[in-house]
Amino acid sequence: MYLISFFVLAVITFISWYQIKYRRRNYLLSKIPAPKKLPIFHHLIEFIGKDAKDVFDWLEEQGNKFSPVYQFTVSPFDPGCAVVSDVKIIESLLTSQVLLNKTVDYDLLVPWIGTGLLISTGKKWFQRRKLLTPGFHFQILEKFVDIMNEQAKVFVKQLEKHDGKFVDVFPLVNLYALDTVCEAAMGININAQTTDSEYLRAVKEVTSIAMIRSFDETKRNQFLFQFTDMYKREQHYIKILHEFTDRVIQRRRDELLNNNQVDETDDVGKKKKKALLDILLSSSIDGQPLSNLDIREEVDTFAFAGHDTTSSGISFTLYNIAKYPDVQQKVYDEVLEIIGDDEELTVQKLNNLQYLDLVIKESLRLFPPVPYYGRKLSEELTAGGYTFPKDMNVYVSPYLLSKNPEIYPEPEKFNPHRFEAERSYDKINPFSYVPFSAGSRNCIGQKFAQHELKVIVSTIVKNFKLTLDKKQENLTLTAELILRPVDGINIYVEKRN
Repeated sequence: MYLISFFVLAVITFISWYQIKYRRRNYLLSKIPAPKKLPIFHHLIEFIGKDAKDVFDWLEEQGNKFSPVYQFTVSPFDPGCAVVSDVKIIESLLTSQVLLNKTVDYDLLVPWIGTGLLISTGKKWFQRRKLLTPGFHFQILEKFVDIMNEQAKVFVKQLEKHDGKFVDVFPLVNLYALDTVCEAAMGININAQTTDSEYLRAVKEVTSIAMIRSFDETKRNQFLFQFTDMYKREQHYIKILHEFTDRVIQRRRDELLNNNQVDETDDVGKKKKKALLDILLSSSIDGQPLSNLDIREEVDTFAFAGHDTTSSGISFTLYNIAKYPDVQQKVYDEVLEIIGDDEELTVQKLNNLQYLDLVIKESLRLFPPVPYYGRKLSEELTAGGYTFPKDMNVYVSPYLLSKNPEIYPEPEKFNPHRFEAERSYDKINPFSYVPFSAGSRNCIGQKFAQHELKVIVSTIVKNFKLTLDKKQENLTLTAELILRPVDGINIYVEKRN
């Protein structure tokens, strides 16, 4: 009897303490629109046992109901998640010099990529950002374009195998993007497009596990996860990835230490392209050179962030080009005019592909590679008529933002001309178009990605006529870290004369 009384008293005391401690947070949450929730479990039922597509559909459904802002919680103790597509809120969040912490979702990537530029916070982030920014200077990007060109030629040969057939371009593009980013990051060709390498298998497995965990509440908990077979599998493949990167780093470091006159030409006498790894090896912070672990974090971060997101952007751009023959013809005509018979693209030529630039922008508007990304608030944020409590995860949704008819008239229509200078809304308010984020934590590789998109898309359109499978005129989408088509992107490819 005494035990029961003690337990009841303890519960009442805890609830009272909780209500007092989090009174303001709960008050602020009550002022933000939210779907109907259950007692105690709140919106948890919307996530348990659901796959990525179920969650993506639910988030979109709530966005359509409550746009431009809504929130949800999975328990009374949850600080909450908000999803925003209001330009004023987005601007306040992304321009803040204080609210720089990423949301908890990114923690799932730490076992592989550590706390490099994508995830790090505070002093470490500022130092790494400053250190890495010169690596994306236009002179360095010019060398990266050479890599993109070479890998695009390999892609053409792979696509020729499907001449006169339908093919799902998404996995093929993913391999091209992985080859490109690994050569740019590490200075080596992993031949993902032509061989089934151990590194490639490891990348696929680790990203797949991160996707599964992001939508499974039982596997998100690190304490519970470590007792699962999936954890053992993850550790096995992470070991492969880390050992591979470590070997590349150490080999290049030894070359630089043992011989300052390292051979700067490749096997055919061409000058070697400087990789991100070389820049990191020659850099220092506070007078100290970066450790191998520091360098591995940034190389692995670049490899992760630069292949999945870019492959999504490329694939959806090809989808729209195949879907709209008039758009494809204009792109083809421009490519012939600017590039002609030249095999080698340059940054100058890429900059002159102005219509293709509009097509890519419109594709990224409709199909942003990262449909939701956010910040974990280190202090309250007041914007757009709402105050978001400290510790809340606030997600920007470029996907929902793209559907706003006040910003984009006829938002479902594919219209590249909406981004022409004289009518482009993103010039009036740049926070209305944020596929690469914005502010101080915007995507450092934005120019790299844009060049890569132009190189591969122009190369494909120059060499192939693309026709979309009629069954896919309305794609079914999901979000597994990045935006993906559930059934791939099936395109009929026909080699041009």
